[in-house]
Amino acid sequence: MRWMGITAALALGGALSGCVTTAPKAPMASKAVDTAKLQQVGAAILFWDQAKRDATFPAMETVFPGDVVKRGTRVHPLPDGTPLPIDAASVDAFMAQNNTAGLIVVQDGKVRLERYARGYSAQGRYTSFSVAKSFTSTLVGAAIRDGYIKSVEEPVTKYIPELAGSGYDGVSIAQLLTMTSGVKWNEDYTDPKSDVAGMYSRPVPAGMDPTVAYMRTLPRDTPPGAKWVYKTGETNLIGVLVSKATKKSLASYLSEKVWQPFGMERDAFWMVDQSGQDIGGCCLSVSLRDYARMGVLVLGGGKGIVAPGWFAAATSAKADIGRPGFGYGYQWWTYPGALYGAQGIFGQSILIDPTHRIVIAMSSAWPKATDSQLSVARMAFQQKLVDAAVK
Repeated sequence: MRWMGITAALALGGALSGCVTTAPKAPMASKAVDTAKLQQVGAAILFWDQAKRDATFPAMETVFPGDVVKRGTRVHPLPDGTPLPIDAASVDAFMAQNNTAGLIVVQDGKVRLERYARGYSAQGRYTSFSVAKSFTSTLVGAAIRDGYIKSVEEPVTKYIPELAGSGYDGVSIAQLLTMTSGVKWNEDYTDPKSDVAGMYSRPVPAGMDPTVAYMRTLPRDTPPGAKWVYKTGETNLIGVLVSKATKKSLASYLSEKVWQPFGMERDAFWMVDQSGQDIGGCCLSVSLRDYARMGVLVLGGGKGIVAPGWFAAATSAKADIGRPGFGYGYQWWTYPGALYGAQGIFGQSILIDPTHRIVIAMSSAWPKATDSQLSVARMAFQQKLVDAAVK
């Protein structure tokens, strides 16, 4: 079915300039956090030049401190399938025009198309930006299955008591997941003074998580549940909540619940903020094939990993985003035609077509965080890939 995609951006994250590498170096240790650099991270990345984007998107771990998401000994197979009947020149042209470094199409668990460019390869990792939000959401489903969290209807303040007395009083975990908290927020990627650009720039009280310190200062705008507003800071709060509930870092819990049992092929890397907290709303670096495996995991329902029915609930429209046919679930976007997916600024995406059992993952370095023309081009090309797959 034909569909039209979201043009809104979904992420925040950053790094400084680095060197392109298809064989990532060992990640820097979390204890090496450079607070001054990380406080400028949000604003910096939004105004990088293209050379910095090209150099650093596949090399975040060579520049920033973070945690390793360790793989296990077993790898979930992605065998070759029948090659997608699509002209190779048109694929190359799309990737060149859209600064796409990696593209993979998996159908029924088999790879039908896999292509790399711009110095990237299957041995590398690429930053996720807001694609990480869907991974963080998955950890909520895992924590419910494990009994660390009772229900998404519980109040956020139960797990983050430092938010008591703030705009988050009376806000449920579900409302945080669907970004309907009612708390005021500015996600304008072109505004250096926006919340998304400056949330790490303020001094943080001793002993307090920097995300919590910022978010508890924000005023209430509408009643909880009344309005959807996209807020990267709230996914960061979800990450804090999961860490507090499980008493584990997001990276270690992701390794325990997804990377090792499902059989991801390569270690991943999760950037940390100045307190050492993995940043729930962004900054997870993953190989292209493992992005595709995440889609395969979701299609399979995540039995033994997340609570029963979690992905069915998470990938259904729960918030009206003001565009007919589109919606927002638990940190997953929903599209016409029963499609859903994860997206990040500068062209990162995982698209899932459950009807045809298709997963399409892309890693890119767009020249802008968000751009309607680039979004339309990607949507049209994804549709072309789906059409080829279902011939």
